[in-house]
Amino acid sequence: MKRVWVLQHASVETLGIIAEALESVGATPEYVPTFGGAEVPADMGDAVGLIAMGGPMGVYEENRYPFLSDEMRLMRQAVEAGKPVLGVCLGSQLLAGALGAPVTKGEQPEIGWFPVTLTDAAQADPLWSNAPSSFNGLLWHGDLFDLPKDAVSLASTELVTPQAFRYGSSAYGFLFHMEYTEEMIRGMVQTFPEELTAAGVDSAEILEGIQTHLTALNSLGRTVFERWAKLLG
Repeated sequence: MKRVWVLQHASVETLGIIAEALESVGATPEYVPTFGGAEVPADMGDAVGLIAMGGPMGVYEENRYPFLSDEMRLMRQAVEAGKPVLGVCLGSQLLAGALGAPVTKGEQPEIGWFPVTLTDAAQADPLWSNAPSSFNGLLWHGDLFDLPKDAVSLASTELVTPQAFRYGSSAYGFLFHMEYTEEMIRGMVQTFPEELTAAGVDSAEILEGIQTHLTALNSLGRTVFERWAKLLG
């Protein structure tokens, strides 16, 4: 069995369509719901990869959420061992932090559907080659990270650079959400209404994007996630 650790930070923040990519290569996800008190694995063990999902906490809140330090330790170990790592939203911020980059609260939250523009480097990236140079992505974050030393920036929005990066050959961080299903988006709107209010975002705008943007975004996501899954061996 090819096991992949999945660090989970909120009940609604599951793998989404990433689960399909893992299944396509015969990999089995094993959730570690740290938000519910589950202990972070002491080491990667026989796991072939590591995925960290989104959540409402901040990397700089380690005193409040001590498990975040343990997660970054596990991420560093995975990277050093050459095992594929994928971080989404909070997961990307944790990966950046694990690699020594500052993670800070942004001046304003970036929540909603925004054009995401790929960098020239993304066009030559194993996961992103032949992808559209720009696409409508779903963003739901308030924190930012600097590009880790020796990492490659892969995407940006008008408000935030970088939106995605690669470190080495198999560690990736994406601030935007391509993994969300319709059910997950509706769940986010219901679970975190105060975040929408604080950002001045109408939930209707988020839900309207399900009809106009989600099919194309999931199609792109399936390609990217399947390519990442193939790195698991």
